[in-house]
Amino acid sequence: QVQLVESGGGLVQAGGSLRLSCAASGRTSSSYAMGWFRLAPGKEREFVAAISWSGGTIYYADSVKGRFTISRDNAKNTVYLQVNSLKPEDTAVYYCALRGGIVVVTTESLYDYWGQGTQVTVSS
Repeated sequence: QVQLVESGGGLVQAGGSLRLSCAASGRTSSSYAMGWFRLAPGKEREFVAAISWSGGTIYYADSVKGRFTISRDNAKNTVYLQVNSLKPEDTAVYYCALRGGIVVVTTESLYDYWGQGTQVTVSS
């Protein structure tokens, strides 16, 4: 089994920043892609960002390009999401997800494991 634990969420004013972290533990495969998704009130969970094992392939949702940065430290089994220039519409529970293998995807259903989420609230 694989466990994912997110941290770093909180309450921030519009224009502020946060750094979200997701630590993986347990029986992870030798290589895996990681993704971030978010669930806002009254909406479906949506893709935010994803990164390949090597970090050489990265995808972002159009709504966060230029503001959010995904990165990873494989030695620590941790993926990060730096969120800058936050807007009230970024308010959501942010989830990290893990997919075994080297292929990075943006489709929620293709991820194998999920964390419990961390709340990000942006006040106007």
